[in-house]
Amino acid sequence: MVTDPIADYLTRVRNAVMANHRIVEIPASNMKKEITRILFEKGYILNYKFEDDKKPGIIKVALKYHPVTKVSAITTLQRISKPGLRKYIDADNLPRVLNGLGIAILSTSQGLLTDKEARVRKIGGEVLCYIS
Repeated sequence: MVTDPIADYLTRVRNAVMANHRIVEIPASNMKKEITRILFEKGYILNYKFEDDKKPGIIKVALKYHPVTKVSAITTLQRISKPGLRKYIDADNLPRVLNGLGIAILSTSQGLLTDKEARVRKIGGEVLCYIS
């Protein structure tokens, strides 16, 4: 059993990027599906597919690389709020990752949002991770 499934998700993606893999398979959960959807909408991954054939289900993520230089769209994945130390932030102090070039994913009362969406809606929440 994994004690921190979000950190496991980020580590699997980080390891796949470092090994220049095209596709990474991750055990599915609703929160991981939402993080994957956000990564796709913001252009950090090429595509994704949810396979619910088996009991836990699997998320297949196609990673995005530059066609010429082969550099990944994802440079850093950093877990912020951990099970041992949760990090909550209010709407006035929302983080900016790389001065707005990266995103922070927050768990709010309205679901998972990026820092920009939370700033527009003026709500805070738990800062899950930084992605750039």
